Amino acid sequence: MTELRTYNTENAWGGPEIAANCDWVHEFSEAEIRELEAAGVAVLGREFIDLSGKDFRLPLLDPFLTDIRNEVVDGRGFVLLRGLPVDEWPLALTARVYWAIGSRVGVPISQNRVGNLLGHVTDVGGEADHPNQRGHQSSDALAFHTDIGAEIVSLLCLHGARSGGESTLASAVSVWNNMVVERPDLAKALTDTFGFDRRNEVVDGQDPWYEMPVFFPMEKHIMVSFVPEFIRSAQRFEAAPRLSAIHNEAFDRVKELANDRRFKLEMDFRPGDIQFVNNLIVLHSRTEYKDWPEAERRRHLLRLWLAVPDGWPMPDPILARHGADPDTGRPCGVSLEPGATLNTPLTPPVLRT
Repeated sequence: MTELRTYNTENAWGGPEIAANCDWVHEFSEAEIRELEAAGVAVLGREFIDLSGKDFRLPLLDPFLTDIRNEVVDGRGFVLLRGLPVDEWPLALTARVYWAIGSRVGVPISQNRVGNLLGHVTDVGGEADHPNQRGHQSSDALAFHTDIGAEIVSLLCLHGARSGGESTLASAVSVWNNMVVERPDLAKALTDTFGFDRRNEVVDGQDPWYEMPVFFPMEKHIMVSFVPEFIRSAQRFEAAPRLSAIHNEAFDRVKELANDRRFKLEMDFRPGDIQFVNNLIVLHSRTEYKDWPEAERRRHLLRLWLAVPDGWPMPDPILARHGADPDTGRPCGVSLEPGATLNTPLTPPVLRT
């Protein structure tokens, strides 16, 4: 039987206490922006796929970015970096600056079966509840969840929506602690094995779903993989593990607690802002949004999924989900389909059904 206990760690925070302390927000200084710009300009002629941390010279920012990495991985689990002049820079430069900052936190991994290392969160006509699509392709509201393949998830806002699209975070550790105390039966149910729909990100040799718990109680940490919409849509496959009434009640309770003002943090996310979130311990959500009619003004975020080579020990189900990198031993991103290679498109891919 899985031992149920609470975790008194720095990443077990509450929304009001975090909102009252803005040390998780850093606004880039003019000197820092100029250093980032110079680092990006220096590699404008090179392909992203060939660029790693050693290709970016950031002597001013490196000590700070080391602290940022430590805060995201081993601290409260998120940061907000503010003020990149994305309206002044061409996209090719902005994306390389983003890549440079991300290189100090982790290693980019594939976000889909066609190998995108640089993702695009924008409405391309998708539907969040479509069984073969994913929420970032739509303007739909996205309930609290974690992403399906990353240790660290990062977003850079290029353009905001006309209305809506607000970002909210909640500590999965605090949610777990509350459930262990008040509803241990629901906490225990979330350590069962569930089937997660791959949502069309399937390659040869894989089942259209994978199996793993929602919460992983470890010796030093509690980890989470919470995508109830994907678990519920996996029920279309007869061989996937069946859901019970207590499972559905537990999913709903996680969402209720994450939305509770005691736990959630509402975040003002502006053009030029970068968010880094520890996907193993922090839940995130987004409200529905209405976009601008002009294509060039439409809500558009760049996204990185990052593995952390010296990160926490990983439970076997997380390593098995997409496989482990043979060089680093860290979880890989989404498996590539035959013929696909890793790539970094500067425009959103066409919706695949």
